[in-house]
Amino acid sequence: MRVALFTNNYLPFCGGVTISVETLRRGLEARGHEAWVFAPRFAGAAACDGRVVRYPSIPAATYPEFALAIPYSRRVAARVATLDADVFHAHHPFLLGPAARRFARRHRRPLVFTYHTRYEKYAHYVPLLRRSLVEAAALRLSGRFAARADAVLAPSTPIAEELRRRGVRAPIAVVPTGVDCARFRPGDARAARRALGLPADDPLVLYVGRLDPEKSVERVLGAFERVAATVPRAHLALVGHGTDAARLAQVTRGLTAGGRIRFVGARAHDTLAPWYQAADLFLFASETETQGLVLAEAAACGVPTVAVSAPGADEVVHDGATGVLTKGTPAALADAAIGLLLDPARRRAMGARAREAAVREFDVRLQVERTLAVYESLR
Repeated sequence: MRVALFTNNYLPFCGGVTISVETLRRGLEARGHEAWVFAPRFAGAAACDGRVVRYPSIPAATYPEFALAIPYSRRVAARVATLDADVFHAHHPFLLGPAARRFARRHRRPLVFTYHTRYEKYAHYVPLLRRSLVEAAALRLSGRFAARADAVLAPSTPIAEELRRRGVRAPIAVVPTGVDCARFRPGDARAARRALGLPADDPLVLYVGRLDPEKSVERVLGAFERVAATVPRAHLALVGHGTDAARLAQVTRGLTAGGRIRFVGARAHDTLAPWYQAADLFLFASETETQGLVLAEAAACGVPTVAVSAPGADEVVHDGATGVLTKGTPAALADAAIGLLLDPARRRAMGARAREAAVREFDVRLQVERTLAVYESLR
């Protein structure tokens, strides 16, 4: 089967959608299928990269590291015409999503759409327009695009249910982004810490993800300030980058525990496993997730999570079994984190159950098999 994947987010840009698309691409190729990626031309991207086709792009005004594809290109259209794809798979309802739909209709092939993101939660990235108007438009646009697809993939059950409530009648399959459980697995914490230059024996709290407003990382900092007052040797590592990084660093400098908070910066996805393996606890405060891929990666590495109880997170973290779900306040997050840090036996038991759940529910093979089943149903 030949599959055309159209995405606004792709390497070298880091993020959940990028990882999802790349994981799917690798999985399809490993099973003997031909997967082509159509994506923006990001700074630093290779000019020629196998089956990756780049659209002309411009920097996003409110997120300079992000590239906005110009979704019309004769060169790309000519390449699509010779490709003879069996299915077009859009990963966004705007820019390259509509381009995928146009090609699918033109070549009389099915269109699959993965609803990766709560688009209304990102309205603050659209300048000059009132936020409520942008949120309403995002909901309307994404729902309409999903309704016009031949099949929709939702990363979690709450997203599938929400789409049905919004009137989407296209077939919807729940397909979480997969985790390579052979790479993301429990490891020697002391060895990981030595390799990363971290204290060998001090408790380590970890956050992995973008440092952007919608991720509520300031709550993580506030929670850790409380944790550090009770667990004096605890440290916090934040792996990732984003538009809020400078402001968060400024906030950290005003904290009593600021000296024990380390901003690691962005790391290639293939190098993240040791960070999880080094951690005692994963701390996550976002309420905008459709799934929360980093939660599944932490679980696969046997690390229990403290997260805000919200759709997406509660699909991955089983409260009381593989982690703790709390209210969205620094105090609530801190209380849960302190409870686990001071109870190693409970923490280890949760980590073991988290690993079992990740293998059972989020192994990458499941993502690829379920996606292929949807493709086959449309042929």
